[in-house]
Amino acid sequence: MRKLNIGLSEEQRAGVIELLNHDLSNAYLLLIKTKKYHWDVVGPQFRSLHQLWEEHYQALTENIDALAERVRALGGYPIGTAEGFLKYASIKEHIGDLPLATEMVSRLVDDHELVIRNLRLHVEQCSEEFKDDGTADFLTGLMEQHEQMAWMLRSFIEGESISPDGKQPQAKTPTASHA
Repeated sequence: MRKLNIGLSEEQRAGVIELLNHDLSNAYLLLIKTKKYHWDVVGPQFRSLHQLWEEHYQALTENIDALAERVRALGGYPIGTAEGFLKYASIKEHIGDLPLATEMVSRLVDDHELVIRNLRLHVEQCSEEFKDDGTADFLTGLMEQHEQMAWMLRSFIEGESISPDGKQPQAKTPTASHA
């Protein structure tokens, strides 16, 4: 392979590629979970969630391709196996568990927020540690997309079984009125 001369050392590129492969793995597991919930959701909110998750998994599919191509542009090779995705990802699977729709939404919010936190850290590392502002900008765009997806999901469940901060509301105990 021809030696790359793009203003980043081999060590800088290797560090960025490592970060990108973690992001790629998380994106892939989030795609799998989103598709699974898209297929399995039931209840009165079926249509709206089914459509929302189709939009999300289409965006995630495009992002996955963009992440893999960014790795290749930097001279690396993207993770491309289930074993590799599981090894590199922070997102956890819920094997054999099929929750109710609101819990599906809540889990996806948690996963998107985890991805956002990781991307925020990776943006900083790319820029400051590895001096790769191009990848930092690329990851910022991905982070903004996840922020919007998380907001849409949070908006769906607000006012139902969890409060806007993501916590279960405390049951209110009736107070006796003294006349």
